[in-house]
Amino acid sequence: MTVLTSVAGFPRIGQNRELKRIIESYWKGAATLDEVRSTARSLRARHWQLQASAGIDLIASNDFSYYDQMLDTAILLNAIPQRYRRLAFDNPEETLFAMARGYQGERGDVTALPMKKWFTTNYHYLVPEIEPQATIRLNGTKPFDEYLEARSLGVETKPVLIGPYTFLKLARTPQAEELDYDQGLVNAVADVYAQIVTRFAELGAAWVQIDEPYLVLDKEPGDVELFKSLYARILPARTGKAGTVRILLNTYFGHIADVYETVNLLGFDGLGLDLNEGRDENLAAIERYGVNSATTIFAGVVNGRNIWRNDYTASLALIDQLREHTADVAVSTASSLLHVPFSTQGEDALGEDVLRHFAFAVEKVGETADIAALSELDAAGRATSPVLAANRALFDGTRTAADPAVVARLAALNDADFVRQPAREQRQREQREALGLPLLPTTTIGSFPQTGDIRAERAKLRHGDIDQAAYDAFMKERIDECIRRQEEIGLDVLVHGEFERNDMVEYFGQNLNGFLFTRNAWVQSYGTRCVKPPIVWGDVSRANPITVAWSAYAQSRTDHVMKGMLTGPVTILNWSWPREDITNEEQTRQLALAIRDEVLDLEAAGIRVIQIDEAALREKLPLRRSDWHKKYLDWAIPAFRLVHSAVKPTTQIHTHMCYSEFNDIIRDIDAMDADVISFEASRGDLVVLDAIHDADFATEAGPGVYDIHSPRIPSEQEIEERIDEILKKMDVEKVWINPDCGLKTRGEAETWPSLEHLVAAAKSVRARLG
Repeated sequence: MTVLTSVAGFPRIGQNRELKRIIESYWKGAATLDEVRSTARSLRARHWQLQASAGIDLIASNDFSYYDQMLDTAILLNAIPQRYRRLAFDNPEETLFAMARGYQGERGDVTALPMKKWFTTNYHYLVPEIEPQATIRLNGTKPFDEYLEARSLGVETKPVLIGPYTFLKLARTPQAEELDYDQGLVNAVADVYAQIVTRFAELGAAWVQIDEPYLVLDKEPGDVELFKSLYARILPARTGKAGTVRILLNTYFGHIADVYETVNLLGFDGLGLDLNEGRDENLAAIERYGVNSATTIFAGVVNGRNIWRNDYTASLALIDQLREHTADVAVSTASSLLHVPFSTQGEDALGEDVLRHFAFAVEKVGETADIAALSELDAAGRATSPVLAANRALFDGTRTAADPAVVARLAALNDADFVRQPAREQRQREQREALGLPLLPTTTIGSFPQTGDIRAERAKLRHGDIDQAAYDAFMKERIDECIRRQEEIGLDVLVHGEFERNDMVEYFGQNLNGFLFTRNAWVQSYGTRCVKPPIVWGDVSRANPITVAWSAYAQSRTDHVMKGMLTGPVTILNWSWPREDITNEEQTRQLALAIRDEVLDLEAAGIRVIQIDEAALREKLPLRRSDWHKKYLDWAIPAFRLVHSAVKPTTQIHTHMCYSEFNDIIRDIDAMDADVISFEASRGDLVVLDAIHDADFATEAGPGVYDIHSPRIPSEQEIEERIDEILKKMDVEKVWINPDCGLKTRGEAETWPSLEHLVAAAKSVRARLG
């Protein structure tokens, strides 16, 4: 029995971030579009051939993107808003980049499409916008071109598409409202997918993978009918005069137990199930309803979202369990490998004893092939397999010992450690008097541009080319300059710029016990933005003060209020590779105690405003509403309170959140008991304001007034209009004025003019208010 193997998708940025570098060079005018296309072709070829060499049967094509697959899908369906069409670019890539980043130039001035988190990942997708006058039709040939490109290299692939149900559920109208799924729109979208399926049948493709991750969410009225009506038009297109193609419906990030019966009855050729995050529920659904005789179950046993080695014994047990219901079982990754780094190759500094526990994308391809081969063996064959024996050895015994001091500190916590006194309303009155800030105080989220010379100086220190004293002197000069310019433009609450930090999570991890760091384990976050998460290896505690010296220095250089900048425990965990041998709740509490120490040291050093970023709080909220509190919020929110509960009433605690759906948990966010929160809001058209208004939100708030992920410079009038919109929904005494997010990735040329316009707009509104 030969078991089919499938990889749902592969990282696109390249082992050394080649795609990021060439695209950013193109944006700067230092590379041509042809050079971008050439690099993209080289990466695709390498990735296809790598998987073919590993023996993977179904290798993904059309999983490549210059920016984002949801954006590619919108363009493929001709859902391109008129404001981008009017730019009339000569090349489709230029239109794509304008939709992703905005555009400001001789052709016009347009903002980018909204950007949101892709389910519970740190990957961001562009939200499709479907105008009433949009003509949905097949636009372009990208999926076919990449399929034929692979074939020309001798690699037969499985084209991958974001599914029509997921696309429609994530799309919106120009007014930021949910779509009306009228039958005309539904039929038009389904017909495009039917055309694509038919075309692949004509080209001789064996399989087409259609990703429908939205199926793992709770169903709203009409959802199942929408799904069925779409596929009622798509599935018949599998077979035509020119041939037949099989359709793999792929789901991930959870279970589809509540719709499994419907999916099963539709008779897809393949059904991909996540047997990591949705294991128990998916297996129970199969137990109850069985498996359609026409369907191959693609067992998603290789986790596409962690970096730890697969437990082959556990994966084989799942496959054996599935075989009790069907003989047609394929071995697959649970999701695309987009969410893990490229390869452990080159990470020798970690040492073999550590590195053998990790599997990045390349290694996970190998694991998929290993598990399939092992699943073909009988009990005797498995018992004598050296591959299985070596894997079992990884999971024998204890990988790392507990830290007695951390264990004792956690055990000593009591309810009072999670409650700040006095109540927030009284604290806010005391803070207004102590800080003396004007109405509509202005500030930034924390970081300022990390220019090439700053990164070069950090590299010099790392390589031993300069000593710590020279490095510190350089950074102090940058801090001084940043403070001077903030004072000049009139910001009310200043920041020191975070020039000494490589990343908002990695920087803290480097000063905490229990973390490991890689050299090149980059993961795409959005567009060309990549992150390199640290690894939680053991129990966490603070090794030494982290930010205190820099913040104290900055405060000594100005009479303005200087904001201390920290990353919160939930975000540190969510943007790291967490352990799998203890719970996320326990890891977060360890982190909370470490950051609590830093908060109290900052306060003792004279820092009166402290921002504890929880940018990723919403990110890991379970997709099923019934799991929200018991599996996440009931420990994540108290962990944040633990961080700041011991500070003085006059110390103002800020937090920040970005690029997520906040509305459904707005009361839980209020329960974090921060004094001020800043939200990403500009790309979301300020829709969070309705939730703030309806919830009687007690926390002071700064909904972002301009999008920092776009290179365009907002005008003073544009920002003033944003402020006016905010004041329609919020009490003016609770409003702060700030950008959407940190300015680390922006250039100096757009940063300072944008902030000047922000301050001028705030002053103009203050003057109007008297």
